[in-house]
Amino acid sequence: MGEPLDDKEEEKQKEHEQQEQQSPANCSNSDSKKKRKRKEVAIFGNYRHYYGYRISQDLDEDPRLKVMKKEWFEGKDCLDIGCNSGIITITIAKKFSCRSILGVDIDRARIDDAHWSLKKIMKRSFNMQGEKVNQSKKCATELQSELQRDFSGNSGGDLSDIVSFQKGNFVQSWHPPENTYYHAILCLSVTKWIHLNWGDDGLLALFSKVWMLLQPGGVFILEPQPWISYSKNRLVSQTASDNYQNMKIGPEDFQDILLDKIGFRSVENITSSLPNSKSGFNRPILAFWK
Repeated sequence: MGEPLDDKEEEKQKEHEQQEQQSPANCSNSDSKKKRKRKEVAIFGNYRHYYGYRISQDLDEDPRLKVMKKEWFEGKDCLDIGCNSGIITITIAKKFSCRSILGVDIDRARIDDAHWSLKKIMKRSFNMQGEKVNQSKKCATELQSELQRDFSGNSGGDLSDIVSFQKGNFVQSWHPPENTYYHAILCLSVTKWIHLNWGDDGLLALFSKVWMLLQPGGVFILEPQPWISYSKNRLVSQTASDNYQNMKIGPEDFQDILLDKIGFRSVENITSSLPNSKSGFNRPILAFWK
């Protein structure tokens, strides 16, 4: 610590600081520094650049997709809870040939991002197909056939017919059309945010709703966040802080709850460590079977 200032020195320093603050250049620099330092607060985990935080830039594909099996999705109706900007949703549709896949997220901005992601991926894929045609001088029928294979699951439609997105609070108010059920439901790195915002009751409501919406023989793919990450995010809101203090269920209890209370018949830990994931994201992924 420095020596204390006398009254005159203190007055001079205050005057100097006021002049600096009034300077347009310094105001601009101060504002830009604040913007750089301002951390994104996402009380529902709805980070705008979530996939950038999670996945190394040198990877072509989310490592979680490597542990999932095509037979869980191929020709089937699927649901992605907390889809964020839709990258996983779209990639599963393309890689595993879903009949349909719906991404649901609580944040309208993330759903807008998801629609943008879908358009961007479709445009890029069409452009790549056009380049292949120019290089090999394929005829129109060959191009059409290749596009069909690239964008179609068993439905015969293009990617926009297979992938859709909806804004909705899955736990409290979102419902699919009547008599709609799914063969595969994904809930990847979402349980913590539901737990923090709606407590133990909200978490149990999530599990019960997934059970009701899943076809017999269907799979629920769950990636829970560890307890330590709850502590890091408990202060994002007063609601989260209060729920954190009152929680009686921890992530280590999820498996027993889903098997013994909700009614899933079996579980498979499809990975306990994801290669090439960034630190803090190499989480277990559990597949529960109804």
